[in-house]
Amino acid sequence: MRRVAGAVVGSAVGDALGGPFEFGPPGAFSARHPAPGGGGEMSGGGGWDAGEATDDTQMAVLVAESLLERGGLDLPDVFARFQRWAAAQPKDIGLQTEDVLTNGMPWDLAAAVHFQVNRRAAGNGSLMRATTAAVHFAPAGREATMEAARRIAALTHGDRAAWEGTAIFHELVRVTLDGGDPLAALPDTLALVAPPHRERYATVLAPDWHPDRATEFNGAVWPCLGSAVWAVRTTADYEGALRAAIDLGGDTDTVAAVTGGLAGALYGLDAIPDRWTRPLHVPLPGFGGRVLDAADLVDLARRLGG
Repeated sequence: MRRVAGAVVGSAVGDALGGPFEFGPPGAFSARHPAPGGGGEMSGGGGWDAGEATDDTQMAVLVAESLLERGGLDLPDVFARFQRWAAAQPKDIGLQTEDVLTNGMPWDLAAAVHFQVNRRAAGNGSLMRATTAAVHFAPAGREATMEAARRIAALTHGDRAAWEGTAIFHELVRVTLDGGDPLAALPDTLALVAPPHRERYATVLAPDWHPDRATEFNGAVWPCLGSAVWAVRTTADYEGALRAAIDLGGDTDTVAAVTGGLAGALYGLDAIPDRWTRPLHVPLPGFGGRVLDAADLVDLARRLGG
């Protein structure tokens, strides 16, 4: 249970830590907070209050609450919650996600139509919200969790590259929660990726890959996932992984949310510094002014994990 809660809270903490540095340069986090453990990192900025989670965690909570309230995966319900949230004008929402949720198309066509028109839909917006679903579906096994990931991703992302990246993340979380080594599981996981996308993910998830070698901005799904795995691979604890992820710059909230989900599952809830969880809060625009704190997320994780 500590790993399950670590994943959910860890992702939210990464999101809140990274939010103020979004689209900033590499090294900005360490430049502002040079001493690990020195405190004050949840200082806010960039339009975010101290400890405030962004759209990444907000959407993850909406997925979680749908799974719990509907007794399983109800895709129309998840989509309707996303639409209600988007209509409430959250502080941040991805351009692609916003278009899909507001283009007037039904839940099973909106993302596909967006992709047909724009031909670009491989952003990390389905990956950023995946930790709660990954926790929920982990007990169902490898194939079930990867397929659930693809189906949820497809609600907002018509490009299968986004589906496959989210599926890989689901499986890595499953392996980790089961006490396994997510890095050692990569070859077997990649074997289940759709062939047209396998080589691209194999590249960014290879042991010798570094985010500096990315050919696209880390707002795209494959370098985002690759950066998160790199951050976990090259550090020894939760805090180190988060610092490494945010210091990459770019789409820092999402890279850190993905890193935090995996690192939280690996190291457990107790590895997440209290100074980061105390100010953590998750507003839910469109849902009656609700704001979740770390204790609420722990309870959510408990219910998701069965």
